[in-house]
Amino acid sequence: MEGRVLIVAGSDSGGGAGIQADIKSVTALGGYAATAVTALTAQNTTGVYGVVGVEPAFIQQQMRLVIEDIGVDAVKTGMLHSAPVIEAVAEVLAELESALPVVVDPVMVAQSGASLLEAEAVTALREHLLSRATVLTPNLPEAEALLGAEIPETRDGMVSAALALAGLGPAAVLLKGGHMAGGTLRDVLAGAGELLEVFEEPRIDTVHTHGTGCTLASAIATGLAQGLEVSAAVRRARRYLRLAIEKNPGLGRGQGPVNHGVTVAPFDGFADPDVHGGRND
Repeated sequence: MEGRVLIVAGSDSGGGAGIQADIKSVTALGGYAATAVTALTAQNTTGVYGVVGVEPAFIQQQMRLVIEDIGVDAVKTGMLHSAPVIEAVAEVLAELESALPVVVDPVMVAQSGASLLEAEAVTALREHLLSRATVLTPNLPEAEALLGAEIPETRDGMVSAALALAGLGPAAVLLKGGHMAGGTLRDVLAGAGELLEVFEEPRIDTVHTHGTGCTLASAIATGLAQGLEVSAAVRRARRYLRLAIEKNPGLGRGQGPVNHGVTVAPFDGFADPDVHGGRND
């Protein structure tokens, strides 16, 4: 079963993150990927060296033309670098059926440390996109920016933060703990007023984690597009990412990409203890 995913995100010239990672992830999981490009970046595994934004009206045109012709079973948003871009994307999403799954990856800072989101865009993200999200997938720094508060690096701290984020409007939140120190990786899945699952696994010791946030969010969106429930889509996506990190190609002089070509059967693996470590997404 294919599942059509419309990806609204920026391009990564190095191929490890952004729409390049999104397309590879959706394809690897048996889905069909279409894109609306929001920005071009000049980057490689050592950093982001330039960003050129796309006009909001043209982003909308890309989205609407895909929706009208090919159709869409889920939407995934990534790098939305300014308030006008966020507002433009939210306007098109408002035209879709409310039940259509939307995965919002609130990309704010590249793993190299480069800022990918203008400061005023955080407010726009809160006001215009969070209430439309089926799943919100922030890492710890992104979650702190959305909440305006520091998150304790403990299990209870993460659970409280995930529940608080769910209170901002998304149906579910996957709070990713890859930025935490230590050998254990923790992610928290929460719904509105409800803790759904806490994942705790050993971290993989590797620097090859570029694009893991994009990869995970797109993998979740693919599962939703294929009819999986949120928990099942998250479990399968995490298993896929674990395998992609384990089998990374070892490319680049910096934080290299994962191996998006690994195979996880479209409806297999989400009951397994799926661990994905080594991330700082």
